[in-house]
Amino acid sequence: MLYTLLGKKIGMTQVFDENNALVSVTIIEAGPCRVTQVKTDETDGYNAIQIGIGVKRSKLVNKPLTGHFNKAKVDPAVTLKEVRTNSKPEAKLGDVMTVTGFKDTPKVDIVAVTKGRGFQGVVKRYNFSGGPASHGSMFHRRGGSFGQCQWPGHIEKNRKMPGHMGNVSRTVQNLKIVTIIEDKNLILVKGSIPGPTGSELLVRSAKKVKKKAA
Repeated sequence: MLYTLLGKKIGMTQVFDENNALVSVTIIEAGPCRVTQVKTDETDGYNAIQIGIGVKRSKLVNKPLTGHFNKAKVDPAVTLKEVRTNSKPEAKLGDVMTVTGFKDTPKVDIVAVTKGRGFQGVVKRYNFSGGPASHGSMFHRRGGSFGQCQWPGHIEKNRKMPGHMGNVSRTVQNLKIVTIIEDKNLILVKGSIPGPTGSELLVRSAKKVKKKAA
C-alpha cells in the first residue's frame, strides 16, 4: 500500500537543504488521519481503507454517518477519502496515521485541485496568438473558424474553444521531501503544487520513483 494522508496547502517559502542550497518549498499540513473503515476482498470485493481528517460538530452529521463513525470509535471527520490497497489492509479501525509514515519516503505524489479561472477565451485558455492588434481588424482575441458549413455540419470533438478553465484534479509526481516537522504535522516538499492556499489535497508515497543511473 502507498502510504497516504489527507492534508491542506499552507503556502510556499524557502529553506536551506542538506547541501546548504536555498530551495523553494511548499508547506503541507498533512494529517493526522483516522481510519474510519477497512474494506477487504471477503466483505466488499476489494481491498481498501477509508481515512478521515478534521473534526466536524456532531449536530452537522446525519444519522447514517454518525453510526459509521461510532463503529470506528472516532470523532466525525470533515473529509473522507478511500485508498485502495493491493492486499488485505494491516490498518485497524480507529488507527491514527501521521506524517511519521513518510520518514523513510524520499519522494511523494500530490493530488490536488487546480485554481478555478472561470469562463475564459482561447487566448488565455490555450495560448492562441489572436489576430491583428490594429484598429478595424475586428479580429483580436477570437478563435477563428470552429466548424464546417455543410459537411459534416458539426464541430469536431476536442476542438479548442472558449470554456471553463481550471478547477480540475491534477497529480504532481515525484516531489522531493525536503524536511518533515512531526510535532506540527508539516511536510515541506520541493517545488510548487496545484491549488490555492488553504485547499485540500492528498499526499501519498510516490508511485513511479525514478531510479538513478548506475
